[in-house]
Amino acid sequence: MAVVLFRVTTVPVSLKNLIVGQLPYMKAHGFKPIMISADGPERELVIQEQDSPHIILNLTRKITLFQDLKALWQFYKLCRQYKPDIIHSHTPKAGIIAMLGGKLAGVPIRLHTVAGMYLLEAKGFKRFILELVEVLTYACATRVYPNSSNLTEIIKRDLYNNPAKLKVIGNGSSNGINTSFFSREALPAQEVQQLRESLRISDNDFLFVFVGRIVKDKGIQELIAAFSKLNKLHPSCKLLLVGPLEQELDPISEECLQEIESNPAIISVGYQNDVRRFLAISHALAFPSYREGFPNVPMQAACFDLPCIVTDINGCNEIIVEGENGLIIPPKSTQELYDAMEKLLTDENLYVHLSANARKMVVERYEQRHIWSLLLQEYYEQLKQHEVVPEVRQALT
Repeated sequence: MAVVLFRVTTVPVSLKNLIVGQLPYMKAHGFKPIMISADGPERELVIQEQDSPHIILNLTRKITLFQDLKALWQFYKLCRQYKPDIIHSHTPKAGIIAMLGGKLAGVPIRLHTVAGMYLLEAKGFKRFILELVEVLTYACATRVYPNSSNLTEIIKRDLYNNPAKLKVIGNGSSNGINTSFFSREALPAQEVQQLRESLRISDNDFLFVFVGRIVKDKGIQELIAAFSKLNKLHPSCKLLLVGPLEQELDPISEECLQEIESNPAIISVGYQNDVRRFLAISHALAFPSYREGFPNVPMQAACFDLPCIVTDINGCNEIIVEGENGLIIPPKSTQELYDAMEKLLTDENLYVHLSANARKMVVERYEQRHIWSLLLQEYYEQLKQHEVVPEVRQALT
């Protein structure tokens, strides 16, 4: 009998981005995964990619007490119907619903992965509520997986001092990275060249790239200000923005938005299902985020030999080693970001050194299938510990 495994996120795009490829691997080792999230445009693609069924749960990304209580009741009923052996949740809203609902329904193994904390940027009563939700989630979980060592220390220091429940899988990351997929060899050279030509990137241009949501928390305002200053002194540099503009929850200023739209050296291509071609034509990543869990973007960029400029925040400062595969700057500092971008643009020896180390360091520490095997082993250990031992294949391949 297969192990019934609920994987729960708030929205389906998180199932796509956070655990891509993971569920077919688990199916091959005796598990029966069922995905649960709100509805969304990515739902059908996720079902196809993960080769697993999906159940719509009426979750929202905002604090909506009445809807959240309805979602909790709906999830409780799903647990009673499907009788999962393991619930594994990601993202804050999905975490509280899944861990509390699973506990009320008597699900024996309740696992929650913590990948960044919005509450670190919140203040006042809103922060109090977010902290309360986070602590309640951890209390209802049987195991909590911060996806970096730094995040573990933040949790123990500020939220939940119960080290026995906390564990980092491997060197961190929720899913690792498929280094074969994220490689220059996996892309037809003709496609890469066609993209360069379509975006009018010349051989003399130095292209900085940002990948992520175009929102304030990602450091976009500092990035645009730093780049605009740099471009005036070095007209050969350009900035490529790969990601959706989201002005609803965390908007950038009208001034910043106007600069993106009017500056011919800034190229914004919106959301892209496959970012590899855009990384392949770039020279360096600029990723000045305010907060992260364990971000995929620096790992993806490094796989294309890109030196990475990141902020000194959780996750980023573990993937990037200062002066080895990138540069680390303080968050929210336009001047420090400008200095780092200019350094990569003008110091050829430094650039070559960082580029030479970039891919190698990611392959050594974050190869995806290794992360999957460690998580699979964790599932086995939890099944034994809680005396839930249906037939599962033990080979870690």
